[in-house]
Order: sequence, then C-alpha cells, then structure tokens
Amino acid sequence: MRRLLLVTAAASLAAIGVASSQDATMSFFVTSVGSGKGADLGGLAGADAHCASLAEAAGVAGKTWRAYLSTSDTDARDRIGTGPWFNAKGVKIADDVASLHSDANAITKPTALNEKGEVVNGRGDKPNRHDVLTGSKPDGTKIADQTCGDWTLSGAEGAAMTGHHDRTGLDDSAAAKSWNSSHASRGGCSQEALRSTGGDGLFYCFAVN
Repeated sequence: MRRLLLVTAAASLAAIGVASSQDATMSFFVTSVGSGKGADLGGLAGADAHCASLAEAAGVAGKTWRAYLSTSDTDARDRIGTGPWFNAKGVKIADDVASLHSDANAITKPTALNEKGEVVNGRGDKPNRHDVLTGSKPDGTKIADQTCGDWTLSGAEGAAMTGHHDRTGLDDSAAAKSWNSSHASRGGCSQEALRSTGGDGLFYCFAVN
C-alpha cells in the first residue's frame, strides 16, 4: 500500500511539473471565445484584458498579454514584444517579430491552439471559426478602415481584416493561406457578420514578457 501511495504521489508531482512547464512557456494562443459583441472588443485595452483574463483562467499568471490587433494609429506587430513565442503545448510559434511575419512561422491549425491547449475549429469543421480578427496587412502593419472602428463597432457598419489560423481558404492563393491578412469581414462588425464568413470574433494573444 505504501509503495502504491508513493507511486501515486510521484505521478501527481510529475503531472504538476508538466502543467507548470506549460504554464511557464505559453506565450501565444487564439482566444477560445471572443467578446460576444462581434468586433467590439472594448478597443485595444479591452482586447488585452480579455487575453489576460483567459490566460489567468487557464492557470497562466505573471505575464503581460497583448492582442494582435492593429488600429488606425497602431501596428499589431509593434504590440507583441520580441519573442520567442510558444503555444500551450510548448511548440515554438516564432523566434521573433521578423520570423512571425515570414514563412518561418509555425502557425497552423494543429499549433494555433487556444489558451486551454485545444484545437480551434477551421475550414471543414462545424462551425468554422478560422477567421481571426487582426486589422492588419501581411507584414503586421495597420490596414486602413478595416479595424471595425478600432475594435468598438458591433453593427452593420465597418469591416475587419481577418486571417486564417488554419492557413486554408477557398483557393491556394497567398491570401487564403495567410494567418493574419486573408480577407475583410462582410456585412459589418456584428457577431452574425463575423460568423457568416467563418469566424466568431476570435483573436490572437501574445505575451510580451
């Protein structure tokens, strides 16, 4: 009996160690849920707070999180620190900002996990949730008039540039395979408009420290 207890205790400690290791390394995730108000995220401050809240709920504390979102006067690439970044399973996504915005990044459906370490639905899944809000060009800089009023609109007006976290689309074009700049939302910035093209108001979160 004592040996069984020792083995069980050792296994529990090992499991805790693995969880702690993942907590320490996770510095990138796709949000498991959006704001629920379409592209109205409460601006950058609200989006950043959402990232932090989700990370803390998943057991990752002590990090400063930033949403990968551009606005009319801010480039997403300048918000996210210097890297490297790892997903919830410890897989490296990119070494730095330059590699993140090149073919060297490792963002794919199996690696662009949410904060819980779960795969996010992509093209072919029901519902499709692969449209991730960014408001950005492929190089991570802002794109004019495609940030849903700097992430404050949730109605029929405005548009948001989105990327495909699963790197798939209607064809084999670079845009269809882009993780951060595939196409703009259609029909406005509401939750319904985002869902109509395969999204759900999700966005990328990066730890800056």
